[in-house]
Amino acid sequence: MAEQKEQRTKKKSSSSNNKGREKESEWQERVVQIRRVTKVVKGGKKLSFRAIVIIGNERGQVGVGVGKASDVIGAVKKGVADGKKHLIEVPLTKANSIPHPINGDGGGAKVMMRPAAAGTGVIAGGAVRTVLELAGVRNILAKQLGSGNPLNNARAAVNALSTLRTLAEVAQERGIPVENLYG
Repeated sequence: MAEQKEQRTKKKSSSSNNKGREKESEWQERVVQIRRVTKVVKGGKKLSFRAIVIIGNERGQVGVGVGKASDVIGAVKKGVADGKKHLIEVPLTKANSIPHPINGDGGGAKVMMRPAAAGTGVIAGGAVRTVLELAGVRNILAKQLGSGNPLNNARAAVNALSTLRTLAEVAQERGIPVENLYG
């Protein structure tokens, strides 16, 4: 009898854990860069780590976060928390692309993005590719210009994606029907 009760409680607790895991597994996180940083202090050098983390749900939400801590795991956790704070919505077309060509910049980096036909795939490099994949974009052409810094390139990509607008949004701002935009 007591064994059956224990099994039931184990089943209940595991089902509640699964719900928590499902919520957690909705978000994917990828570490783009981990950098060891030294600070010179009176007693010598103090080591710490900086992690650049990109988080997204592959359904139109993505964010870039930076975490700094004395150990790598702590830096990654802080980066994930920072990424969740800075989430943006990305409008996607039926072909899982972006609605129109766009440029973005972050720091010294510039990113150029163009929509692509279905079946093209993600043609991009470095941190920009990771941002696009975690945003749920499947068909796009992108190019990094200027800096090769992963943090600035990721921020430039997020900047570009955040300024995208759909035809419906533009029509609503102008106060005209969507059909009039095509003409």
